[in-house]
Amino acid sequence: MFEPKFFTTIRNYDKKTFLSDASSGLIVGIVALPLAIAFAIASGVPPQMGLITAIIGGFFISFLGGSRVQIGGPSGALIVVIYGVVNQHGLEAVFVVSAMAGIMLLIMGFLKAGTLIQFMPYPIVVGFTSGIALIIFSSQIKEFFGLPDGDIPADLLSRWGYYFDHIDQISFPAMGIGILTVLITLSWPYLTRKIPGSLVAIIITTILVGSFGLPVATIGSQFGVIDTSFQMPRLPGLNLQLMQELLVPAFTIAMLISIEALLSAIVADGATGYRHRPNTELISHGLANIITPLFGGMAASGALAKTMTNVRNGGKTPMAGMIHALVLMLVLLYLGKLAQLIPMASLAGILVVVSYNMSEWRSFRSILKSSKSDMAVLLSTFLLTVLVGLNVALPFGIILALILFVRRVMETSEIEVLKTEVEDELSHISDESEVLEIPKGVEVFQIKGPFFFGLANKFEEAEKEIHEKPKIRIIRMRRVPFIDSTGLKNLRSFYERSLKHNTHIILSGVTPKTMEALKKDGLYYTIGSENICETIECSLVRAKKVLEEK
Repeated sequence: MFEPKFFTTIRNYDKKTFLSDASSGLIVGIVALPLAIAFAIASGVPPQMGLITAIIGGFFISFLGGSRVQIGGPSGALIVVIYGVVNQHGLEAVFVVSAMAGIMLLIMGFLKAGTLIQFMPYPIVVGFTSGIALIIFSSQIKEFFGLPDGDIPADLLSRWGYYFDHIDQISFPAMGIGILTVLITLSWPYLTRKIPGSLVAIIITTILVGSFGLPVATIGSQFGVIDTSFQMPRLPGLNLQLMQELLVPAFTIAMLISIEALLSAIVADGATGYRHRPNTELISHGLANIITPLFGGMAASGALAKTMTNVRNGGKTPMAGMIHALVLMLVLLYLGKLAQLIPMASLAGILVVVSYNMSEWRSFRSILKSSKSDMAVLLSTFLLTVLVGLNVALPFGIILALILFVRRVMETSEIEVLKTEVEDELSHISDESEVLEIPKGVEVFQIKGPFFFGLANKFEEAEKEIHEKPKIRIIRMRRVPFIDSTGLKNLRSFYERSLKHNTHIILSGVTPKTMEALKKDGLYYTIGSENICETIECSLVRAKKVLEEK
């Protein structure tokens, strides 16, 4: 359940691996620097909180994580939720909601939910990420174009209305810095990938603004002097009413972290050939999000962009992620004050590129061309995220995912009623199957698929189609991987109705998990072990014996 990769990889650690990890960690630290500051400012918190989150959260996500190469820190996916928490409840609430999300992630990890979250339907994930990308993009228009401070509406449509109303107040120097940042960030990788384009863009635009005295807002003019010190760990102020109000945002943050971190780990597995441990990954994120707020940070998550940067630059073990955190700590302590010179328009330009990369517009377009159900799921999740909010969109998406799962399982499940002949036990694995004759007065109910609440109606419908009650019913369950409480209740009711009609019940080919459920429920003993047979052949022999007795 909890087995960090660090302790696995450190057993055979050598100098060559360390040099590869150190090189990658240095590069990833440089890549993470502007993103950490930009994500913090976009979330409505001081810029140093982004760096602290990348340092503390990033260290523990790597140190305790279930992936060799996962890189953690502040995440673009969390910007919208954290911004809402800050606006409604203040900065102190960010520490509380991050720790609450961490506790939820711990519980999810210990309940082994990691393997389940990975199966979140793709249209829902794309709907979330595309919606979040549009919200992040919209939130950066003011800084990108240097619009004056004002009471900007919170909802998306009103916000764009505000922008169009103030279009005549655009600051051309700020807009030029924003456009230059976007161009450098997008074009720099064509020259080299060793140094991130976002860092180059920040350095160039900061020099331009400082050298020519351009009238552009900077981090310093907006936030004052950046605090480059580490605070001693302290517990945030705990308020029961506040915690109740933060339950939904905390759950949203926990789910977003779990989805983003596990998807990032899966993609990294495909690129490296390694296999991550999903439940360990959830537990590590839980611990990281409990520890980080104690030092003045916010919620942290593994992120695909930084993780793949680590993979491309030769990161082999969690040591690379820990070194990336160390690099950021040195930057904060010794170069942090220089960050106040960075233009706000430049950070807005970086987030415009981030939102473009998050938008997954190609996947969005592809899903729109697929089935109507996938298209409906995508659009409903996207529109709810954009127009209503993630606090509503995420629970809706999870419920929708469950409905889709039940529907698809039901589509693969079926019940056949056989009266004359039935295939032998090898029919599903061999072409040389034998057809067995069913004696007169015997029926075979053949179930294919999980016997759960979604199959209950099918079972009852199959029973109603039979007008003449047989003397014996064989329920063939060799392709029933499990049975839930509704299935057990359904089966018990079926058994009791059969007894009233003097119909004998025999179970055939019960799988081990189903057998265990039958015993726990007591139905195994009610039906009787003599009426539970391993194969259909054995069941037919038992049926003939009962017929003779009758």
